[in-house]
Amino acid sequence: MIRRLLSLVPPGTVAVGAGLALLGLASYVHLAVAGHSLTEADYSSLAALWTIVFTLGIGLFMPVEQEVARLVAGRHSQGLTPGPVLARGAALALGLLVAVVALIIVARAPLADRLFAGDNRMVAVLIGSLAALAVAHTTRGVLSGLQLFPWYGTQLGVDGGLRIALVALLGLTGVTSPVWFGAVLIAAPLIGVAVTAPPVLRAVGGGVPVAWAAFLRGLGLLITSSLLSQVVVNIGVINVKVLDPSDVATAGALLSALVLVRIPLFVFASLQASLLPGLATSAATGDRTAFNGLLRRALGIVTALGVTGAVLAVLLGPWLVQTLFDAPDVLGHGDFAWLAAATLAYLWAMVLGQALLALDRHRAQAVAWAVGVAALVAATLAPVATALRVELGYAIGSVVVAATMAALLRGTRTGGPAITHTTTARESVAPGVTSTP
Repeated sequence: MIRRLLSLVPPGTVAVGAGLALLGLASYVHLAVAGHSLTEADYSSLAALWTIVFTLGIGLFMPVEQEVARLVAGRHSQGLTPGPVLARGAALALGLLVAVVALIIVARAPLADRLFAGDNRMVAVLIGSLAALAVAHTTRGVLSGLQLFPWYGTQLGVDGGLRIALVALLGLTGVTSPVWFGAVLIAAPLIGVAVTAPPVLRAVGGGVPVAWAAFLRGLGLLITSSLLSQVVVNIGVINVKVLDPSDVATAGALLSALVLVRIPLFVFASLQASLLPGLATSAATGDRTAFNGLLRRALGIVTALGVTGAVLAVLLGPWLVQTLFDAPDVLGHGDFAWLAAATLAYLWAMVLGQALLALDRHRAQAVAWAVGVAALVAATLAPVATALRVELGYAIGSVVVAATMAALLRGTRTGGPAITHTTTARESVAPGVTSTP
């Protein structure tokens, strides 16, 4: 029976899902141990670091992974070596990293003062963590494009397993500095890359060069959408630090609450690996019935996930964040209701965004996220309590994104092939697993 069920899922789903599950667990353990080890002020600094790292890291480097995977997969199917794609991807990732590091260095003083209680070491950890994610996502693109999913899952698993081991060691030895808890975000991904380096190193080498035009087609829009989507889901913690720097309790508690209510997003990350290929195939063949059916099923699944998670979060959230993360008692059941509703809308937006990508409407997806971020900013300026302002921003921003995407999809013509670029179906070969730790 188990073997039969496994035959129904796309190749690599189990390997990637297992690694992703361990990586997700590591996020909870990491923050739980930090919550019990650090003061409110230090945990607030770690929360700000965590938010920036994963907003910029996933926002910038996940699209690079997806493009590397797409081109490697295409070349692999033609018997061509992946080396030139890796070279282009590494150069692009390095360029993005240098640009963002330059901005961080220019703004290091206000960053340290506003977000890290004046600790410049946290700025250095921020730079190191972003560099680690740049390397990790680029190499994952090669593994994914070559369909080496056991290796891909291993990198995720080693990263997650080391995070758990390292933060456990920090907790057992009584470390009370947020710098060391942040440094885990540098060490674990890099060791994961080192463990899975053999197949990536074998990919290094010559071959038919890859034109920059082929690599960069649509990448700007993908990065824009990726960054804006991470802003919607993560910016709340930073907003608390900006709106009221002295409110260290709310910033830390909000990160702990967000980690809990976003559990359904980890489940969606596994679904995403098979959703985009299915939608892209239906769109490329003009099978609108199949496209709409798959889209409705995906929306039904994430709605069930979101509602289940919302009920549990509203009922148990305030108790769980205090028990698991030693968070201050500043968030109530109403706060969790807003966060859970926002997460449900965000799940809808993620599914609808996949549908737009399958239709080769990258620009429409980027526009929807931009409109949502504008709504988030407007809601955050509401004259209410700080926590409610950021909760409203997350909720309203997510709802506006989902509604905008739904409206844009309704405007898509219903007859004939929906995709004009033949490469779109190939772009969905790689899972490009996205997760929000």
